[in-house]
Amino acid sequence: MLAWRLTGFGVRKVKGAQKARSFVGTWIGALSLVFFLFFSASTNDVRAQLAQGPSQEAEMTDKTSSIHPGTSELLPADTAVAAALRLATDAEGFPTSAAWEIAHPVRFDADWQGKNADPQRATEVRLLWTPTTFYLKFISNYRSITVFSDAESSGRRDQLWDRDVVEVFLQPDPSNQRRYKEFEVSPNGFWIDLDIADGGLQALKSGLHRRVSIDELSKTWTAELAIPISGLVASFDPQAIWRVNFYRVEGSAEPRFYSAWRPTNTPKPDFHVPERFGYLKFAHANR
Repeated sequence: MLAWRLTGFGVRKVKGAQKARSFVGTWIGALSLVFFLFFSASTNDVRAQLAQGPSQEAEMTDKTSSIHPGTSELLPADTAVAAALRLATDAEGFPTSAAWEIAHPVRFDADWQGKNADPQRATEVRLLWTPTTFYLKFISNYRSITVFSDAESSGRRDQLWDRDVVEVFLQPDPSNQRRYKEFEVSPNGFWIDLDIADGGLQALKSGLHRRVSIDELSKTWTAELAIPISGLVASFDPQAIWRVNFYRVEGSAEPRFYSAWRPTNTPKPDFHVPERFGYLKFAHANR
């Protein structure tokens, strides 16, 4: 809240007739009254505007765009940016906490239709890249956790989406809309990667590395993914714009919570709608 503090005006003593002193005093008093009335009116206007909250235009801008950190670039709501990783990775080959901070967060908490927002199931995604590896970090609020107890020795698990997971669908070549890559990781570290083409799927064998943790106190779980670029494209061009979407599934039985960054707007939960994917840009290393 804005507030104005009106201070008294001291009158310096001067030599001269009493009439002169009276004249000066009268003018100072009048000016004080004018300033007081002007500032009071201005303050009331400001208070009224603050009480009304942001304008409709400001609210719309907040919902449809954001500023990419370190630049003046206004990002559309359907665009995610992967920041160039400049720092060394940790002993396990993942970005450090300081490195993740430079990545612009993508956040969502609504269902696959963009409805029924649930902050207690909100998801944040951050993206980093090097010429050899694409990194993702999911931070997920949860109400409950449901996972499979069995998997292959590598941690790979078919039908992983039937339990709690975070997912990313990547489409390096948007000209082939029906082909993209799918990656899923569960709270206990199980994973699956798939090559989707014309509605069919097969194991991708991308070389995915993952790391997970659960914070029961804050009710969040975190998944970090390190995907070799060679498992995504034969030749990487950081100038290219990919298509992408991020998803989340939580719950042991229907109705489960199916959440999407870019809503697919299907009648029933369905993440395989590539025409609804958002866009992925790779920020240059000199930014």
